[in-house]
Amino acid sequence: MFPLYDENQTRITPYFTYGLIGMNVLVFLHELSLSNRQLEQFFQLYAVIPQQLTTNFAYEWTTLFTSQFLHGGWWHLISNMLFLWVFGNNVEDRLGHFKYLIFYLACGALAAMCQWLIGMYSEIPSLGASGAISGVLGAYIIRFPQARIATLIFLGFFVTTISVPALVLIGIFFIQNVISGLASLQAAANMSVESGGVAYWAHIGGFVFGMILAPFFGLFRRDY
Repeated sequence: MFPLYDENQTRITPYFTYGLIGMNVLVFLHELSLSNRQLEQFFQLYAVIPQQLTTNFAYEWTTLFTSQFLHGGWWHLISNMLFLWVFGNNVEDRLGHFKYLIFYLACGALAAMCQWLIGMYSEIPSLGASGAISGVLGAYIIRFPQARIATLIFLGFFVTTISVPALVLIGIFFIQNVISGLASLQAAANMSVESGGVAYWAHIGGFVFGMILAPFFGLFRRDY
């Protein structure tokens, strides 16, 4: 299932959501212009490398933020930006532009730290907007649990759209990440080696921190 649009109406134009999408796209286009060696160096500089963060946190902490604008491929970018497009506007509407930006970046940084804690000496780069967007989803689900999302579904060769409750759509996302996150821990314990893949614990951490932090940023204010 892929969300297409939120049926809720917003009072303001979500400039920061659009701006974040634009910045992510521009950075990805820059990545495409780099050679393989240059791209590797780019990730070494701006992605979270857990081992480097562990040994030199005072210098490497900025990657907790810069890594949020890096992506590993077209699907990684498109899926993240689709979720940000659908869910970010209403959260920005409730928090206000600048609080929303701070909230987004904070969730992304805290999510990256959750993934870092799982493998503090890993040399595999951690990157992407998923943690920050998971924070947005966490805020959304506690503010708009009854909202409905127009969703694209595939039925074999047929494609259609249905209206799905946000609680169901986001709930499936969270449960899948918890199951996959626990499985990744078990697999790592059994194999005794590190491997790349989806940063499930960044998703989980971002989601939980989003639910915790959003009320403090004014998610439930009643000036409308």
